Amino acid sequence: MTDSPSPSRRRLLQAGGAFGLATAAGSLLAPRAVAAAGAAPSTVVTDLGPGLVQFSLMSGLLVGDTVYIGSRNLTPSSVVGFHLPSRKVVSSTHLGAGPEPSVQALAADPTGRYLYIGVLVKADQGRPNLYRWDLKTPDKPAVAIGRTEDRDIRDLAVAPDGTVFAVGGVPGKAPVLWEYDPATGVVTDRGAPDPKATLARAVAATDTTVFFGAGSVLAGGSGASRASLFAFDRQTRTFTSIVPKEMEKDPSLRELAVVDGHLIVGTSGGVDPAKVAVMDLEDLSSYTVVATEGKVVKTFAADEERFYFASETGVHAYSKANRTISPVQFTGPDLGEIWGVDHVDGKLAVVSGYGFVAEIDVSARTSVVTDLHDAGAKAGPQAGMGIAAGRGYVYLGGNGAVSRRDLKSGEVVNLRAPGEAKDAEVIDGVLYTGQYNAQGIWRYSPSARRQPQQAASFPSEQNRPLDTSWDPDNGLLLVGVQSDTEGGGALWTYSPKTGKSASYVNPIDDIQLVRAVANRDGVAYLGGDNASKEGPRATVVAVDPVTGKEQWRLDPQQTAGVAALAVQGRNLYGLTTKGGLFVVDRRTRKVVHSADVSSVSKGFAAMVTNRGAVYGVSDTTLFRFHPKTFAVSTVVADINGAWYSGPHVNAHGGLLYTLRGSSLVAVDDRPSR
Repeated sequence: MTDSPSPSRRRLLQAGGAFGLATAAGSLLAPRAVAAAGAAPSTVVTDLGPGLVQFSLMSGLLVGDTVYIGSRNLTPSSVVGFHLPSRKVVSSTHLGAGPEPSVQALAADPTGRYLYIGVLVKADQGRPNLYRWDLKTPDKPAVAIGRTEDRDIRDLAVAPDGTVFAVGGVPGKAPVLWEYDPATGVVTDRGAPDPKATLARAVAATDTTVFFGAGSVLAGGSGASRASLFAFDRQTRTFTSIVPKEMEKDPSLRELAVVDGHLIVGTSGGVDPAKVAVMDLEDLSSYTVVATEGKVVKTFAADEERFYFASETGVHAYSKANRTISPVQFTGPDLGEIWGVDHVDGKLAVVSGYGFVAEIDVSARTSVVTDLHDAGAKAGPQAGMGIAAGRGYVYLGGNGAVSRRDLKSGEVVNLRAPGEAKDAEVIDGVLYTGQYNAQGIWRYSPSARRQPQQAASFPSEQNRPLDTSWDPDNGLLLVGVQSDTEGGGALWTYSPKTGKSASYVNPIDDIQLVRAVANRDGVAYLGGDNASKEGPRATVVAVDPVTGKEQWRLDPQQTAGVAALAVQGRNLYGLTTKGGLFVVDRRTRKVVHSADVSSVSKGFAAMVTNRGAVYGVSDTTLFRFHPKTFAVSTVVADINGAWYSGPHVNAHGGLLYTLRGSSLVAVDDRPSR
């Protein structure tokens, strides 16, 4: 495969991103003492331009002849209207949502006049998260109409009488069924039917009943519930569990739809594949459950003969007559992560996370693909994910894409990769990424002239890679992993030379995920964290990555989980999510230093070794630890990188690469010693 055929996507030469535009540290940082030898320490920050620019999306819904598409991880968040007959973006609206906003929930009222929009954000700032857009006057912006106390809205449904129902969640709280009454403008809490659920992602409604689907696709394990499905009686305001017993072991309910007298149900799979259920609305105890071969079932549509749904492998059809599932076959590109499926006049309108709409003729098995950026959707800089540099390129991960920046020419190419590149390494000029969700390890070689390809797959429940580290002694890529649904995590290993991979499940324990991984002298060091409020965290385990065998472990007596690890000389540095620093002598296996560095780092962080010192980056600051005294110094204050799921920093050729705001920067730091 070649790079994206659209010139605007293939060559994004960023304004103001020329490599030669460097900013001296004197204008950014407080003055520093001159080195004893007389040479002044210096820090030069080079702005390389916006990191990853694209139109990224997270939802799609057909209303009339227009597909409305919600943005993902773009500021400001927006919804655009893609007109199917003309294949053009004909309308758009911006939303005043919070940080790193995404629009996952769209629903239309029965008249087709109003589009309801639900937003999820990374931090709650008390803003509205429920909006309404009058599609009769699309030139006027959507209006904020309310707020659910669950920070994120993951799904919306409108009952035939126009009442709106919303579900979602907020960390540490059971998800609630929320009701919005258009007549009064009031948002009402209708209760949390599953106190052990961590997230609700599905809702559907009739005149009499609301169906609420939840589970623990995030923060699973530690007693969290599995797939749950409740019927809420709108008159008595009571909940009744109706989850099919065949679905009870799945991690979460993923999708619900009311179609032709039936409730259609889809789950997210974990150890077992995801499932589809077709339930009779007149008798919910009468149903059919069919297992799929995939990990997720979402975005339902229907014609007279079939129900359609999306999985991570494409679009599938459930035969109403035979009660069997088969893939929808067509000539066309990989659809990637699918966020919308609708049926009209024998065609499926499929909204791809790669930023295009595919119109699939079901009978002819053909397709027409329209790139949304080319059709008029406005691209913007995304909050970044993993970052890596090597052989003249810097790579930055995002949603459904990895940007590749040529450090000589400034050319930027957006490569397609499903899901999210959470972290990455360049090994002998080849990029390797840890791909969420449950995508394993992906590989990209600039010389191969094709898009990234999967290099290794792993059990689907080990779904969230968090940190990567290259082990040159054993020739292994090491990946620390979290299991969202089961709790705990894993250490993945992959040999670029042989192509062999291995997964060591729960190398710390069955509660702690592997938040951080570092290595030296053929030993892998794993840092533990815990997605739940209770239980152990911050355990450090030394492992032989070839065999997975534990060599030793240490409890550094921290009050928060490990955010990052790095090795310099004989010392292993650890940083916690509350800004605690601890240093372990790898030979004596004892903590030799600890300090509070929360002035520069709180929350997630990353560390890397460069020029004989350990550097770290937080949401606010790029900093450095003295290799002998371990004292922390600010390198770039107020760096405020726009990161989607925790900051990252990578070192290559003596330079540090990270984000300052939404711009990629190269930092040349030369401290005094």
